[in-house]
Amino acid sequence: MAVRGWTRAVLTKYATGMASGPDQKHHQRQTLNRALPDPAELAAGIRSGSRSALARGITLVESSRADHQAIAQALLAELLPETGKAVRLGLSGTPGVGKSTFIEAFGRLLTGKGLRVAVLAVDPSSARTGGSILGDKTRMELLARDPNAFIRPSPSGGTLGGVARRTREAMLLAEAAGYDVILVETVGVGQSETSVADMVDMFVLLLAPGGGDELQGIKRGIMELADLIVVNKADGDLVPAARRAQTEYQAALHLMRPKTPAWAPHVLLASALKGEGLDKVWQAAEAHRAALTASGDLARLRADQARAWFWTELREGLISTLKSDAKAAALMPELEREVEEGQSTPTAAARRLLDLVFGTAEQA
Repeated sequence: MAVRGWTRAVLTKYATGMASGPDQKHHQRQTLNRALPDPAELAAGIRSGSRSALARGITLVESSRADHQAIAQALLAELLPETGKAVRLGLSGTPGVGKSTFIEAFGRLLTGKGLRVAVLAVDPSSARTGGSILGDKTRMELLARDPNAFIRPSPSGGTLGGVARRTREAMLLAEAAGYDVILVETVGVGQSETSVADMVDMFVLLLAPGGGDELQGIKRGIMELADLIVVNKADGDLVPAARRAQTEYQAALHLMRPKTPAWAPHVLLASALKGEGLDKVWQAAEAHRAALTASGDLARLRADQARAWFWTELREGLISTLKSDAKAAALMPELEREVEEGQSTPTAAARRLLDLVFGTAEQA
């Protein structure tokens, strides 16, 4: 039976924070048009483990409205002391590697161990609506129904490489809600991996059993980011190819300098479809965390990430300030034209714009 134009099934998705695509976009607008929440009350709901409270909190941090951002920052300040306890894993992989199948199988393994798992799946944004395209709930249907799992697709909003600007803040909220493991899935288009690696403890690269041919298509920089490589689809007739790929990837890793002396990246085989090898992936994640904690590298890594996050926010804030300034907005088209036509260098044009907004030089 329809309720105010929405089916009961769709409303159920909203109540559990599982809506995606156009449904998610419409619901976010409805949610944010309600009376603005009290940060302390919303924080209490998130602490209690309420999925709807967590979903609303994430919607606030993703909003670009100034009043929503003010509440979001107050909410984060309230919950900050309760963050940082989760294992943060980033997952990426080449197209067709079976990322969603792997995440669903891996997430169900973890919830079966009594752990609470949050999946922050960074979706490409629709250029038309701004909403998520991939529909992660339809790709991870079994995990989405697990009471110990929370899946949230975040439209990238056009951010470089598809990494949502507010994914870091969504991760903090999920930690405050008591989730033990945070899985951040990238779009996997070759640009977002660095951004994800800068917000997680361990970066896992999923590859198919393509061996040398597959290796040729992987950028060295992405390989260097990996703390663990998992060759997925290692089942049936693909087992021999997967083993050859494992040997080749391991040889490639030996040629690269480890990110920390405390951990040497290595290659594992897994079959998400059959649920094989997933336990070894989790054991590697636990061993990685233990090694970095013992060496002090985990604390240093998170401190470095927080500092990088600060500078990222500062840069984006400055750009936002420039775009919202009326004088700058009027001058930008002229400066762009001068740069395009070779009448001015990009550096000179940029300095002229900064001078206009921040008054660092005498204006003409």
